[in-house]
This record gives sequence, C-alpha cells and structure tokens, in this order.
Amino acid sequence: MDYSTNFTYLSLEGHVELKKYKYIYFILTLTVYIMIICFNIIIIFVIFKKKRFHEPMYIFIAALLCNSLFGSTALYPKLLIDLLSEKQTISYKECLFQVFCMYEYVASEFMLLSTMAYDRYVSICNPLQYVNAVKMSTVRKLLFLSFFVPCCEIGGGVILTSQLPLCKFKLNRIYCDNFSVVKLSCKETSLNNIYGLFIFIIALFPPVIFVLYSYVRILIVCLKNSKDFRRKALQTCLPHLLIFIIFSVNISFEIINNRLESKQIPHIMTMILSLEYVLIPPLFNPVIYGLKLQEIYNNVKKIFQCQKTVQVPF
Repeated sequence: MDYSTNFTYLSLEGHVELKKYKYIYFILTLTVYIMIICFNIIIIFVIFKKKRFHEPMYIFIAALLCNSLFGSTALYPKLLIDLLSEKQTISYKECLFQVFCMYEYVASEFMLLSTMAYDRYVSICNPLQYVNAVKMSTVRKLLFLSFFVPCCEIGGGVILTSQLPLCKFKLNRIYCDNFSVVKLSCKETSLNNIYGLFIFIIALFPPVIFVLYSYVRILIVCLKNSKDFRRKALQTCLPHLLIFIIFSVNISFEIINNRLESKQIPHIMTMILSLEYVLIPPLFNPVIYGLKLQEIYNNVKKIFQCQKTVQVPF
C-alpha cells in the first residue's frame, strides 16, 4: 500500500534542542556570517581593484572566495531566521533549492581547488610553458567548467529527488541535505542512491587525486632546486594546500556524521559537525590567503591604515 503524501512543507527538527539557547546561537551565527562576508569581500575587492592581481592565481583565489560567499548565503540567512522563529519549516521547493546550492558549493570548491593546483603545477614544474598553458582564455574556460559541471551533476540528482513522493515531513537537521530528504520517501530509492554515489565519486575523487598528484610533482621539483626556489614555491603553495586539507577534512566529517547518525554523539555536537564545511573554510580561506600571500596582506593592511588616518573634520 502506498502511504505517500505530497507534503509542501518540511519541518527542520534539528532546531528542537537549540531553542533553549537560541538567542546565543543567533548572535554567534550572525557574527560568523558577518565575518565571512567581510573577510571574503575585502580580499575579493583587493584582487579586482589592483591590476597587478589580475593574474590567473589571484583570479582563482577570487573565484574560490566568491564560492564561499555563495555557499554561506545558501545556509546562514535561512538559519538565522529559523533560530528566531517559533516553527522551523521550509517549503519542499526551497528545501530542494537549498540542497542544490549547498552541493553545488561543495562540488565547485573541489573543482576550483583542482584548477588552482593545475595553476601552481604549471607555474613551478613547467614555468617556461606557463604563459601559453594558463592564458586568460584558459582561465575563463576553467572557471566556467568549475561551476557548470557541478551544476549539471547536482541538478540531475535534485531532479531525481524531486520526483520522489514523500510519506514523512520531519528532517532531523537544521538545513536540507539530499540524503535526509531521500530518506523521507516511502518509494524505492535505489536509483537515487546509485546516482548519489556516482556523483560523489566523479565530483570528489578526480579533483582530490589531481591535487595530490600535482603536489607530489611539485615536491619532486622543489627537492631538486635551491632553498630560495623552495621558499618561493612554499609561499604560494602552502595557502592552497592548507585550504584543500581543511575543506577535505570538513567534508569527510559531514559525510561520516550524516551517514552514521550516532545517538551517542550529543545533538549540539552533531549540529556543529554538520556545519563545519560551510563554516571553517569560508571563514579561514580569506584569512589564510590574506596572511600567507604577502602582496595581498600588504594591500589589505594599507586599506585599514588609510581608514585609521582619515580624520573627521570639526
């Protein structure tokens, strides 16, 4: 017998245990979101304002930070509203749209990190070919693919999910994710699970393998060159490598947490783990690049120095 129902709204039950301290969580979340917006926009502004930063490496950095803003905005505004609302609900269409945006953010992040690895690989391992290999036309194509390919991959999964009839309407989450939404269906979901696994493999494994391959090659080249060469290579590669590791670890935590759903882990800890991949990378990416890349750091420093020297006339 089919007990499916066309629910138009879903209930986000993950907020139940957050209500006791909802105002504290609201202030913390709002502070984090404001910091993410400010930190990322400052670096993006510096990159686009200064012509000497109109180079592939910096353009890729700006694209990565724009993606961080996109992923954060897909989550935090709705989360802030829910923290102050009596009922935490979301329409089914809005839920699917949030799923699309969050997964697009993750897939594009890995694609962008792999294109940045390619840029560093050519720059360090084949410097004489860099001008021809990483032209502005190539940069535009790589950026287009970094957002368009994940859009097609994730879009297909969301369309499949939208075809499922739902027999439950309670999500034990504070935001929508595809795995949790699919579990609300009474219908056979084997096709969704197979497609989800397929997308997981093609969206994550090739970029990760390529990044690892690139840095192995970079390491080999560095070991064959002078200390000064290694220092310069480390200066440009370390921020990217740190961001790649941070994002990969956070995504791993989210996947494990989402699949295991251990009742032994406190609910608040589960919520924090589910937010890490859209909290730590967007917050720390601009900080890491701002501190590790000296040219960006110097320009950001000048902006704040100029603001301090401005005097209000009386």
